Amino acid sequence: MTSADFAADPTDSAADQDSTRLRAQLDTLTTEAFRPELAEIDRLDTLEIARIMNAEDAGVPAAVALQLPRIAAAIDAIAVRMSRGGRLLYTGAGTAGRLGVLDASECPPTFNTRPEQVVGVIAGGPDAVVTSVEGAEDSAELAARDLDLLGVGPEDTVVGVSASGRTPYAVGAVEHGRRLGALTVGLSCNADSALAAAADHGIEIVVGPELLTGSTRLKAGTAQKLVLNMISTITMIRLGKTFGNLMVDVRASNDKLRARSRRIVFLATGASDQRIESALAATDGEVKNAILTILGEVDATTAEKLLAEAHGHLRAALDAAKR
Repeated sequence: MTSADFAADPTDSAADQDSTRLRAQLDTLTTEAFRPELAEIDRLDTLEIARIMNAEDAGVPAAVALQLPRIAAAIDAIAVRMSRGGRLLYTGAGTAGRLGVLDASECPPTFNTRPEQVVGVIAGGPDAVVTSVEGAEDSAELAARDLDLLGVGPEDTVVGVSASGRTPYAVGAVEHGRRLGALTVGLSCNADSALAAAADHGIEIVVGPELLTGSTRLKAGTAQKLVLNMISTITMIRLGKTFGNLMVDVRASNDKLRARSRRIVFLATGASDQRIESALAATDGEVKNAILTILGEVDATTAEKLLAEAHGHLRAALDAAKR
């Protein structure tokens, strides 16, 4: 069946015509395609279904690899704005919105960002993280309102996430973000999507039809998660939130993270336990500062000053300490 089979009848009501147009749109999307070869998957044994799913998932990283230059260009542009105090905002509905909320929520404990620096904005608000909010994804106006409430401006980045690339909330967020002067990124899983076309940086990870027809929490969701991992992680590397592959801006908010903090200082310096404890105590538990006091052989006050002058980049602060 094709979109032609769903041509609107002029005698239909407006609601019927909207439904017909939506069905026609879905018919053109790779992520919504029906796979007849899997029509009897429910007859297979569990292990065979698991093997099929695993084989499906194996192709996702290759699809992401095809878009790496576009992903890198977007990250470089995001990092420039965040270095000037801008925010990173993920916007989306349903699974895409939840993935944005997840990635944003992991930045404060991992990179010691402020809660408002990386924000997940989901259609329907916080309740939509765990409960479907009917109709929220269909409103571009709701997306514009949500961005206005956050005071989005030219130093911010709005990342619209939508598997289909047509979700009105995600497209509306990107379009309104551009009107406000923000940098915009459109992440979708269909080629030639409206979302990518609306954004400064369009990223289209085409993973193909899903195992379950239209269930874009599967391959499409995995692809989106991989790209969001790259956006947040590499941006934070560019902002000096790491030292090599060590998370030196980790926030020690529980016993596990306090133990990790001590281990990170050890891996970076090779210092004795006593020296590490002393350095962390002198720097109020700030891992980056503690490393600088040890490797740069400076006191805590000097370490804080050098890091401020280096805009938080530990390598640059270390170079300054050794001059």
